[in-house]
Amino acid sequence: MSATSRSRPRAILRIYFHPAERTEELYGQLLAVVDGISSRVEPLPADWSAYVDLTGALTYWGRDVESLVAVLRLRLLALHGVQCSAGAGPTRSIAAMAADATPPGAATVVRDDPYAVAAFLRTKQASALPDIGPKTARTLSRYGITSVGDIADTQLSTLQRVLGTTAARLASERAHGIDERAVVPGAAPRSMSAGHRFDRDELDSGRHQRAVFGLVQELGGRLRTSGEIAQALTLTVTYADRTQTTRSRSPAEPTAHSPALAAAARELLTGLGLQRARVRTLTIRAERLRPAEHAVRQLTLDHAVDKALLIEAVQDRARRRYGRDVIKPARLAPSPGVGPQR
Repeated sequence: MSATSRSRPRAILRIYFHPAERTEELYGQLLAVVDGISSRVEPLPADWSAYVDLTGALTYWGRDVESLVAVLRLRLLALHGVQCSAGAGPTRSIAAMAADATPPGAATVVRDDPYAVAAFLRTKQASALPDIGPKTARTLSRYGITSVGDIADTQLSTLQRVLGTTAARLASERAHGIDERAVVPGAAPRSMSAGHRFDRDELDSGRHQRAVFGLVQELGGRLRTSGEIAQALTLTVTYADRTQTTRSRSPAEPTAHSPALAAAARELLTGLGLQRARVRTLTIRAERLRPAEHAVRQLTLDHAVDKALLIEAVQDRARRRYGRDVIKPARLAPSPGVGPQR
């Protein structure tokens, strides 16, 4: 069934929040404002966004999609001073595409109408579809399929020969505006963060690495103390001009162990390529926390791993008894002639 063949119009919103500074408390407050418009909210804290099902809210408030989204944006700005960008459409994928193409302080609405959906989708590049990654887009381009309209016009059997059965079906459905995935309401998954502000805008990549390593050590200790594991890490870099870059990565398995967290954080930092960047603040957030008893540790014959975990447990006990600074990794020891960072 296509997204445009229902008797009742459907309205899904993807909203991104753009605050000057990000805190867990503020994210919860912004979600509360959204919940005041529609209770069907699916939080996505990793990129400070959310999906919202506005279908029932349209009748309740007696408004159309454009005016209801405008009310929501105005409330967020008036109550918290936070700009947002938003995209709305009859499906999750269309809402996501509309939001991705919208700058902060604006909204894009695609009506639940077959002509409006087709007009929005067909001219977009194939890579704009949420389920089409760069590699798939390059594969399609070799066959002259470069736009969403090209995908929609290509027979499914041909797409299956190019992409395989499952990927071809998804691409064809999304290109025709078909996406029956629902918004799944729920509370924002718990997270935990640690931040480091440099005394001055910092160009030294070595200091960037030391700061990130120190933050991971702090987060790992706090996670183990609270009996929780992290399913993802998010690194936010604030630059001298107050702009920000945010990247997320999941460890090989949910964990609270500092070496595993450090490996994921190192990949995030390396991927940003900050060699020439003037960095003001680094923040790492452990995302989607779960109780540690849910952890599943992959079996290994590497005794060095077991030894490292035992040492980590001993260090945690020493820090709880004598203070967290009683034991520090050598990497965090002050360099000769360089004072400790705050």
